[in-house]
Amino acid sequence: MPAQRTLKVFLVEDDPMQLAVLADYLESSTPHTLFKFTTGEEALQQVHASSPDVVILDYNLNSVNPDASNGLSILQSIKKFSPDTQVIMLSGQDSYSTAMQTLRKGAEQYVVKSDPEVHVKIARLLSDLA
Repeated sequence: MPAQRTLKVFLVEDDPMQLAVLADYLESSTPHTLFKFTTGEEALQQVHASSPDVVILDYNLNSVNPDASNGLSILQSIKKFSPDTQVIMLSGQDSYSTAMQTLRKGAEQYVVKSDPEVHVKIARLLSDLA
């Protein structure tokens, strides 16, 4: 079995607790290099500087800062600048229409935060992409 490559992963989540918990899990369970951002704007600056392999992107990025861009807007900007970057949309909304909207805009996967296996699913998706 060939060795997995190490991915450059951007984790974009405006909730500090959600960011810390998911980052801790991924850093302890995957070999990938993880960069953390609390706004989509911060992540976009780094996407322009060094294209990541994968972005795990919160759908509702303007819940803490109402002036921040939402996840859908950031998704479109990422895909415009770096179309080969894989995006996993992370959302608190268990909604088929929201999931379909993000997939139509370029996300490769849609994962619901309330799923008890959310961290495991994201780690598995990263493993599949490596």
